[in-house]
Amino acid sequence: MKTILIFAAFIMITSCGRQSADTQKLQSQVDSLQIRLNDAYKPGLGEFMTGIQLHHAKLWFAGMNNNWKMADFEMHEIGETLDDIKKYCTDRPEVKSIGMINPAINSINQAIKQKDIQLFKKGFVDLTNNCNNCHKSNQHEFNEIIIPTASPVVNQDFKPAK
Repeated sequence: MKTILIFAAFIMITSCGRQSADTQKLQSQVDSLQIRLNDAYKPGLGEFMTGIQLHHAKLWFAGMNNNWKMADFEMHEIGETLDDIKKYCTDRPEVKSIGMINPAINSINQAIKQKDIQLFKKGFVDLTNNCNNCHKSNQHEFNEIIIPTASPVVNQDFKPAK
């Protein structure tokens, strides 16, 4: 009996030592992955806003050409970028104000559904003004957005596909 107890104690001690080695190995892997994650590229708010600015301009030309399918696509791109901002830029206080453009976005989405150019123009002006109001309220008034006067890209046709 004494031999069995000694053998059981030996197995328990050996198991604990092995579990500790396995735990250390796992912790080392976690630490290594955390370092890689910390060093991974994460776009800043400026990169996201530049993307929105491009989609904003393309949205204008799509709407002005009654290309409602492209306008809808550009609105989805803007929405996805706003979602990414909320996900990846949580450390920026400006992100708290981003919802102020939602009414204008809703207005443009309605105009696109109705294929209503006048409603689209009004919604677009509201969107542009709301962007600027958000910039002003966050001490970025120097980033003034305007209604585009020229296409942001020269290699894209904004007319509806035939």
